Order: sequence, then C-alpha cells, then structure tokens
Amino acid sequence: MSDVEEDDFVNGESDGEETVKDDGGHKEEDEEEATSEHEEQVEASPLTQEIIQQGLSLLCRTGNGLSHAFVKLDLKDRRLTDLALLSSFVHLRFLDISSNHMADLSPLSALTQLLWLKGDGNLVRSFTDQPLGQLPYLQWLSLALNRISDLEGLGGAALETLNLIGNSIQRVSGLEYNRLTNLVTLELRGNRLESTDGIYLPNLRNLYLAQNGIKRLEGLDRLEHLTTLHLRDNHLDTLDGIGPNMKALQYLNIRGNQVSSPRALLSLGGVASTLRVLVLAENPLADSEDYRLFVLTRLLMLERLDKEQISPDERAEARERLGEFENEDDPGQDEM
Repeated sequence: MSDVEEDDFVNGESDGEETVKDDGGHKEEDEEEATSEHEEQVEASPLTQEIIQQGLSLLCRTGNGLSHAFVKLDLKDRRLTDLALLSSFVHLRFLDISSNHMADLSPLSALTQLLWLKGDGNLVRSFTDQPLGQLPYLQWLSLALNRISDLEGLGGAALETLNLIGNSIQRVSGLEYNRLTNLVTLELRGNRLESTDGIYLPNLRNLYLAQNGIKRLEGLDRLEHLTTLHLRDNHLDTLDGIGPNMKALQYLNIRGNQVSSPRALLSLGGVASTLRVLVLAENPLADSEDYRLFVLTRLLMLERLDKEQISPDERAEARERLGEFENEDDPGQDEM
C-alpha cells in the first residue's frame, strides 16, 4: 500500500468517509437523540418517474442480448423515503441512493442484476429483513453513515467489498462466513468496536478498523489470506492476537494507539517473514531510543517503517547489532 493509500484510509479522505469521535459518550448520545427527532420530522417523499428519468444513464444491451436498457441510476440527495417505483427497473446494475432518508431497502429485491449499490447517509438500522443477500450478483456495497448496530442477516454470495464506515456497530456478531465467502475488503472504521472477535471471513484480504475503541485483538489468526490490517486510532497497548497463521500479512497500521513496550513487537514474530510495512507512529514506543533500529532487528524483512523507507544503511546496521538487541526487552525505557 502506498503513502497515498494509507492517508486516504486513515485521514478521512476516501469516498463517503467521515471521522466519528466519542466525546465521553455524550456526543454520540446527543446525535442519536437528534437522529430520532429527525426521523420523526421527515416528510414522506416517494420516488417518481420524473426523478428516475433525470437520473438514468449508461445504455447497455440487456441480458438476453435482444434489447437495450439504462443500467445506471443516480438518486443521490433527493430526500427520498420510498423506493417502491424501482421494482420495475429490473435491468439496473449500478444504483446510488446515498444522502436520502431511506430505512427500508426491500424494493430493491427485484433488482437481481445489481452489481454496485451505494446507500451512504441514510437511516438503515439493520440487515435483517433487507433484500441485500438475495441479490445474486451484488459485488460492491456501501452503507456508510447509517444507523446499523449489528451485522445479523448480512449476506451476499458475490459480495467482494463492504463499506460500513461511521455506523454504530459495537460487536462483530452475526457474520456468517458461509454467506460471505467472496468478501475481500471489509471497512468498519468509525464504529464502536472494542474487540476484533467474530471476524471470520476465509477470503478476506483487507480489513479496516481505524477509529474504533478496540482494546483486544481476538480471532484474527483465522484470517490466513489477510494482507492489509488497519487499526489506527484505537486503544491497543499490546499486539497480542497477531499470529503466525496470518501468513499473508504485508501491511499493518497501528498508528495512534498506546503501545509503549518493545515487548509488543514479539507478537509480530510470527508475521516477520511477510510483513513489509509497519506504521507505529504516535505510539509511546515510537519515542524510545533507537526505535527504528530496534524494530528492524525484530522485523528484518520490513521495507517501510512509518512514512520512511528502510535504507540499506539502516538494514546493514540492524544486522550488525542484532545480537546487541537480542536480549533487550525494553530498550530506551528510561526515555519513555
């Protein structure tokens, strides 16, 4: 992952992302109360033929090859509360319903050709009784900034990318891995997670968990194909839970946590042969003496630490001083 990609995913610059902060719990409680009042005040605004005609584009041949139909529909920011009229547009493949007042997505059940669905900034609270798992070709789904609190009922045989940034998910429970066997990228940044337990997705490659309240890493050793793990701005003081079964891990970001002891790096021994990028900035450990050198002696295959590439001179010095640091558990502890 490049520097640009890292900044996109951690600084809130990716599409549909918003930083969610917990000010002692009061801000979130106030937001929930305001949301409830807002929902009560929303006036019914159903979808009309005129709105649909304005948003249609991308004329393509239909599945039978005998006719053509518009397959892309943009309904963003229309203050919609009802999508019932969509049920007859069965050829749609790309649909943007973001920034509306939608809580019920059941009218989408007829859109069996849908590949891409963006529903950010709506009022969806649950996956239960929603039709998303019934859409056989849906590959990309974004429901960022909704009101989702759990993952019960989530499914999708073809789903590869799922974005749930800025919801209210406290636990990753209800994930049925046999219903999400093709999921490659899972975005759960800006929720209320305290643990990673429950994320068992056999083909997952990219997992983004920044800006939660995670204190414990649990269950990650089952993610054998994971290459990217983002844990920035959580409450970790240890890296226990990252183990040798994570044999594909290449990129690990734990910036802005509470890791202070070099002992934490011992937990990375099992991924030392695959890990290429490690971001440890804004942890107390990063202020210790010989920080970069010590990390490199533990992770000789690293190519980048924080924002800086490992130089040939650093690598050579690390190899020379490997024995010096071999028995040191807490180098630089006086400076921390």
